[in-house]
Amino acid sequence: MLVKKFKLVSLIFLVLSILFACSAEKSNSKKKEGADSTNSAKELVYASSKDINDMNPHLYTGSMPAQGMVYESLVENTEDGIKPLLAESWKISEDGKVYTFHLREDVKFHDGEPFNAEAVKKNIEAVQNNAEKHAWIKLSTKIESVNIVDAYTVELVLSEAYYPTLVELSMTRPYVFLSPKDFKNGGTKDGVNGFNGTGPYILTKHKTDEYATFKANENYWGGPPEIKKITSKVLPAGETTFLALQKGEVNFVFTDDRGADSLDVEAMNQLVDSGDYQLVRSEPMNTKMIVANSSKAENPVSETVVREAIWYSIDRETISKDLFNGTETVAQTLFSSNVNYANVDLKNRGYDLEEAKEILEESGWAAKDGSDVRTKDGKKLAMKLYYDSNSSSQKTQAEFIQASVKEIGIQLEIIGEESTSIANRRSTGDYDLLFNQTWGLAYDPQSTISAFTSEASYLHTTSGIANSDELYKKIDEVMVSPDEKKRKSLYADILKIVHEEAVFIPISNGSVTVVAPKSLKDISFKQTQFELPFELMNFE
Repeated sequence: MLVKKFKLVSLIFLVLSILFACSAEKSNSKKKEGADSTNSAKELVYASSKDINDMNPHLYTGSMPAQGMVYESLVENTEDGIKPLLAESWKISEDGKVYTFHLREDVKFHDGEPFNAEAVKKNIEAVQNNAEKHAWIKLSTKIESVNIVDAYTVELVLSEAYYPTLVELSMTRPYVFLSPKDFKNGGTKDGVNGFNGTGPYILTKHKTDEYATFKANENYWGGPPEIKKITSKVLPAGETTFLALQKGEVNFVFTDDRGADSLDVEAMNQLVDSGDYQLVRSEPMNTKMIVANSSKAENPVSETVVREAIWYSIDRETISKDLFNGTETVAQTLFSSNVNYANVDLKNRGYDLEEAKEILEESGWAAKDGSDVRTKDGKKLAMKLYYDSNSSSQKTQAEFIQASVKEIGIQLEIIGEESTSIANRRSTGDYDLLFNQTWGLAYDPQSTISAFTSEASYLHTTSGIANSDELYKKIDEVMVSPDEKKRKSLYADILKIVHEEAVFIPISNGSVTVVAPKSLKDISFKQTQFELPFELMNFE
């Protein structure tokens, strides 16, 4: 019944889309003219459901795709491993505590300031001076000092060996570099006076909640980009973005840094079928999931059996095939088996409503007097699920899951909010269930697992489980273990603990999706879901 309902909704949307397309056909010549002028100007205009916000690279409110255009790190995470970026080479001491980086000597910040060892020291120390904000990144707790060896050589000294050091230095933030002239009060934690990085694009204009423009850095050390101007235009996801693409007001959309698409699958397919657009997808990058708050003792979701019942009640096959039209694959574990250290034998919890009902009954959650909602000790089996109001796919999944868990006697209220509000709920613990995703292929498992202990991320998710102390001890140990065999064993134990407790309920494995003009070439992806290499793209 649910499948038929969602197929009907999809059919209705398709009919409406065709009508919109017909109405837009009268202005087709104008649309073509607009697209041609955009191409000749070598400009990309992409739709985003949120503003770029504060572009301070040492904080976390800014748009990561935008920050990725402006700022750079010492090293880059690639399909072939860690490669040089602002650092041409590096050495690691035998005890794993000292990293010596030899910097490029041909790099300047956007304001003309030189990029050198002094700039590296000031930036890393600025991050470290806001330690509480960055505690979720284990590297921030290991850095003891940053020492200048000479003008273009810098030494990073750690308190103990930490194997993910280079990976965490390659992240979109916070270990990226801003011109020291932009620092405020000698640092960045109190804000900054400008946004001058070393990257291929320069932020030139920003009108809050409307648009931001970036121009090509003609003095970029890697060579000037072919695309000379990029505009981020704030538009509501869904129909508004779809019509804007049809009219030529924007010409590029992609999965944003929250894992949300601006268009649903039917709209993407219609644009491709028009012959004007292409659709490009990355390899699977992440796991989309529902995060449960185990620390909320007064709420039913604090019980492992309730979380397990929700897990059993989710029909992932239907979500993958019908809601995502096969564009995402079924996820049964927190990480897919291709993630390093994640190929672990874990209990399978497939779609099984009868199993869900049985385990609830056995734990005292009974359906009484014909009620649709189970109760125990006078308390209803009721909870709330928060989703990103700018993500049409999350809303559709939330409605589908709401209907599914109703069949096992759970009353689920679904609430759409802005992504910043949901992030705040996650950090304060003011939630029962919410949608989220893993950090992604290049960062995991270490980044997501490190976040299990962070109040800003998943502390409320994990702190209420019976063996949380053991979990945290193993996390601390795995991050500093120099022994590969030991790390593999520790990661297996960590994944088994959170899987048994069902605090991360996986749904699907997602990719980054791009919808772009057919004339745009060299569309590719990084080993991260948070950035796109715009500097490599070009028009025919």
